[in-house]
Amino acid sequence: MSQFSDPGFWILNTVFILLPLMLCLIDSTLVGEKNVPVPQGAAGDRVLVLGVGNLLMGDEGVGIHILRTLEHEAVTPGVRLLDGGTGGVNLLTELDGADDVVLIDATRDGRPAGTITFLQPEFVGDLPRGLGAHDFGLKDLFAAAALTGRLPRIHLFTIAVEEVRPMCTELSAAVAAAVPEVVHTVRALAARLTAKVK
Repeated sequence: MSQFSDPGFWILNTVFILLPLMLCLIDSTLVGEKNVPVPQGAAGDRVLVLGVGNLLMGDEGVGIHILRTLEHEAVTPGVRLLDGGTGGVNLLTELDGADDVVLIDATRDGRPAGTITFLQPEFVGDLPRGLGAHDFGLKDLFAAAALTGRLPRIHLFTIAVEEVRPMCTELSAAVAAAVPEVVHTVRALAARLTAKVK
């Protein structure tokens, strides 16, 4: 029997091929982990740009795709970029010192894929239903911030998605087409906000 006909051979080789690919897609740094340098700005910056989503769920990860695009450009002083993963209360300390949070997320709001919506919710209850699968985690985060008196102003960009594809790292054509506009608008908004808080 040839080694190529052995199922164990194929399983083992598939793991060795896919494992490095999967590891480079997963951000191995946990939010709040000690002794980890803060990328793109420093804690205490007045404007926090927070991309949330799951990169392994297709269009559900659009917030992270947008954040990573922003990371490749010059960052305005006073602006911090943060990959918030799937959100949650573990991000609470990341809000410390921020006057404004620019939040970027996918939404299932019934609109055509790639539709961009901008909202400025004043209260936690104003956050729209239908954010990504981490919807409750984000609402918990902002509710906890409000309870502790640390709720910053929220500027929310949502990108409509129609389907979520598990174990897919690519965006659909309609959602990918929205990325440049959101990147441009977020960059301009962050610059205006930092100028305002000086």
